[in-house]
Order: sequence, then C-alpha cells, then structure tokens
Amino acid sequence: MNILKIDGGKLELRTDRGAFIRTICYRDVVDADLNNDGSLIVITLNNGKVELRKDSGSFVRTIVYRDAVSARWNGGDIAIRLANGKTELRKESGSFIRTLW
Repeated sequence: MNILKIDGGKLELRTDRGAFIRTICYRDVVDADLNNDGSLIVITLNNGKVELRKDSGSFVRTIVYRDAVSARWNGGDIAIRLANGKTELRKESGSFIRTLW
C-alpha cells in the first residue's frame, strides 16, 4: 500500500517503506487522502478547492471549488469539511449527497 507525503505544499506518492514513486501535485496542497484500493486521491488545496486525481497524478475532476478545509474518503464517497464547520458528503462524481452537522 502506498502513502502520501505533503512537503512544502507538494504532494508525493511513496511506498510504505518511504521510497519515492512520483509527485502527484506541485502546488499549494494542505491535505490529501487515498481511497481504499489506492487508485484515487482526493486533494485539498490552500484556496479551498478539492480535486480528484488518479494515483498516476492525472487530473480527474474538481469536487469543490471553494471553502474546503479537508477531504477524506468515506467508503466510495467523499466527506468534505468546510470552513464554516459543516461537513458535506459528495459522490466520487462530485455531486452533492447531503450536509452532515
């Protein structure tokens, strides 16, 4: 299983022993999380945007455009904590499911 390392705003994918595999994102990363099988990464940027990327680093889609603080996988869905303290649950496609308090 691979792990993610954030170093100075840059997101790196590494082996579980710490060996470098590749850089996923070069800019402004504050939080990231791998899905259960390690094929998709949800990335939170310091401007509040949440992006979905493949483990190869290729961009899939933007999930949220602003106000996000962090994002985590919740099964096949994505839980996004917002700056106002609320948490949104969204599908992998980015569509809104519900707000969690």
